[in-house]
Amino acid sequence: MEIYRKKIEENYLVAKECPITIFMEQIGGKWKPVIIWLLLINDVMRFNELDKGIKGISQKMLSQQLKDLEQLGVIIRKSYPVIPPKVEYSLTEKGKSLEPILTSMKSWTNENILENNH
Repeated sequence: MEIYRKKIEENYLVAKECPITIFMEQIGGKWKPVIIWLLLINDVMRFNELDKGIKGISQKMLSQQLKDLEQLGVIIRKSYPVIPPKVEYSLTEKGKSLEPILTSMKSWTNENILENNH
């Protein structure tokens, strides 16, 4: 029984340190990939444009996800000193480097999920 428990603990530690697990904890989730994809397509977007472009996200959640991505160094938030306030979001080079990953995910989904449903 002790050997079995040790094996589970070892596997948990390996999975916890796995680069894929780390990626999913940082960049994964329901909204971050969508935000990144929209910025890949549009280069620069304002908060309201992102809000309108993502069905089902609350403004509070969008704001939090943008802050998280900014802290990770994936997006840049540029604020202009005008009234009304103007804030634009764009991808950093680090953020742009996610394009092949997201493109592959999109292709896989089209080939393996969407095509199977029709």
